[in-house]
Amino acid sequence: MISFLITLGVFLLMEGVTWLTHKYVMHGLMWYFHADHHQPKYEHVFERNDIFFVIFAIPSIVLFYYGVEGGINYLFFIGLGITLYGFCYFMIHDVLIHQRFKWFKNTKNKYLIGLRKAHKVHHKHLGKEEGECFGMLFVPFKYYKI
Repeated sequence: MISFLITLGVFLLMEGVTWLTHKYVMHGLMWYFHADHHQPKYEHVFERNDIFFVIFAIPSIVLFYYGVEGGINYLFFIGLGITLYGFCYFMIHDVLIHQRFKWFKNTKNKYLIGLRKAHKVHHKHLGKEEGECFGMLFVPFKYYKI
C-alpha cells in the first residue's frame, strides 16, 4: 500500500514540477531548446524540445537503479511515479494535443478536449513571454466548458 501511495504522490507532485519547469526553465533559461516547439510547423520528426524528455528520464533511471539495489525500495516507486507521469505527459502532449502520432484524433472526452483547448491557448504565444496554461494534466476549469 505504501508503494502505491508513494507512486501516486510522486505522480501528482510531478504536475507541479512540470508547471514550474515549463514556466521558469523552458520559458526562461532553456528557451533555446523549447522555442522550436512554439513554432506553427515542425521542420523535423524530432525537435530540440524533445531534450526535456531525456532530462526528465535521467532521475527516473537513477531512481530505478538505486531502487532495486538490495531489493525493491521506496526509490523505485519514486522513479515509477516520475515515469508514469512522463508516459501520461507523452500521451496527452505529443499524441493527443500535437498529433505527432495520429492515435486519438477524434476524442469526445470533455477532459481531453479541455486539455487540448488550454494547450492551444498556451501556444498562441510564439515567444517565451506572456505565456499561460503551463500545466499538462490539470488546467483551469474554464477550458472544460463546451
